[in-house]
Formats: sequence, C-alpha cells, structure tokens
Amino acid sequence: MTTPGFIVMLLSVGTVTFLFGWCIYKVLTTPNETDKVHGVEFMTPDMKEPD
Repeated sequence: MTTPGFIVMLLSVGTVTFLFGWCIYKVLTTPNETDKVHGVEFMTPDMKEPD
C-alpha cells in the first residue's frame, strides 16, 4: 500500500471510530433522555378495523 493510501485509510477508520465513540458517549451521558421518548403506534393501518 502506498503512503497516501495508508494515510487515507487511517483517517477514515479514525474518523468513524471517533464518531462511534462520541455517539455512545452522548447516549450514555445525556440526562433525562427517557423523558423525551415518545410512544410508537404498534397497530399498522392494515390491522385497524374498517369504519
């Protein structure tokens, strides 16, 4: 592998690893995040009773 290719590979892998770590950190350290969770409607339109 050439030197520029190795640098690009290290930058790419390093960036993705950093962003993954930052996302995990934010998820684990954000206070009161459970207060903002909204419900999900489990009934799809094809499961609803016809009017």
